[in-house]
Amino acid sequence: MFSNACRCINCITPPHILKKLLENPDSRIRDAALRTMLSTSRLRGERAVGGLVAGAAAIAGNGRRTVFDCANTTFPESATVERTEDGPASADESVNNAFEGLGSTRDFYKDVFDRNSLDGRGMRLNGYAHYGTAYNNAFWFRGQMVFGDGDGVLFTDFTRSLDVVAHELTHGVTEFTAGLQYHNQSGALNESISDVFGSMVKQWVRKETADQADWLIGAEIFTPEIDADALRSLKAPGKAYNNEQFGRDPQPDHMSKFVMLPDTDEGDNGGVHINSGIPNRAFYLTAVGIGGNAWEAPGHIWYAALKASSEWTNFQEFADLTHVTAGQLYGPQSAEQQAVVAAWKEVGIRISGVQALAGVTGRMRWQPAAAAANGHRDESAEVIRKIEQLSSQLSKLSKEVAGLRSKPH
Repeated sequence: MFSNACRCINCITPPHILKKLLENPDSRIRDAALRTMLSTSRLRGERAVGGLVAGAAAIAGNGRRTVFDCANTTFPESATVERTEDGPASADESVNNAFEGLGSTRDFYKDVFDRNSLDGRGMRLNGYAHYGTAYNNAFWFRGQMVFGDGDGVLFTDFTRSLDVVAHELTHGVTEFTAGLQYHNQSGALNESISDVFGSMVKQWVRKETADQADWLIGAEIFTPEIDADALRSLKAPGKAYNNEQFGRDPQPDHMSKFVMLPDTDEGDNGGVHINSGIPNRAFYLTAVGIGGNAWEAPGHIWYAALKASSEWTNFQEFADLTHVTAGQLYGPQSAEQQAVVAAWKEVGIRISGVQALAGVTGRMRWQPAAAAANGHRDESAEVIRKIEQLSSQLSKLSKEVAGLRSKPH
């Protein structure tokens, strides 16, 4: 069961970009950035919207899709239905983009991981297009997937990017598995998981190998005049953009460059959109190190590690879990496990050793107590229970992987 402790909104556009846009000499850009930030802040304080939509989305329905039109308002609860699973295509391109993105992500999780929608139980998928006026963001919040149209100057329609859609929906998968809290390292890991699986969905749809993929997130949401590759690059964190409008991409690619920020809204909850570059690159290196399709061995390793994680899992613990899952799924000292070790080492994180599982368990035992001292509730019993179940979970996952391999393609 996922945690309800955090009411954070999982947005695709990092707050540091929006803050930078407030300095832009173009009033259209400044006004759009300000409206985006104010609307997002307002949502953080509203319980009714999230509760209303989440309640509707949680109804089991084999991942059936419904896309709504917010008509450039910021009130999803009053949006009109524009496309349903059984209805015809819409005349609205944004609605159709959202509908197809929801379907591709749903089908990816079903075909690759045998997961029935985001919650594993057929959760309905509700998308909301045309949110706000010149809204420069897309977000996942309590069961709703919401897309802005962009300001038309720097940003365009956020439904155009499949990896953005898949990124946001993967926040839902994370809620229903590890429930990674949106603060500091667990929050950066939460963002990284969404980038990793968002990129995999795009690669799966395009039938691209790890070597062929662009490993970019949000390349399609910029207008043609903007000199930027994307919002983020898993292959080269820190090099997605460097221009006058956005500044320089601040993502680190190594633990030696880890950015310490306050755990506040202004500090991006401890830099969750910034430090995610470190585990992002670790997955990229794992995928190219193993070779072939990223959604096969690398994806199964990361998915198993996600399911075995807890709310406050940090980078070191997740690295250790991927080492364990790689050994369980593909064998100790296998090429897959060695690729995992090499990837994490290259970003400055060394696997704890051959007793990685015991190490994870030990750290997890004291981590909740430290979290409680910082105002977070003590989850020690639950964390220990999850870790103690890891071996049996991985055994089951090994059988699932074997079954998926035997399926005809």
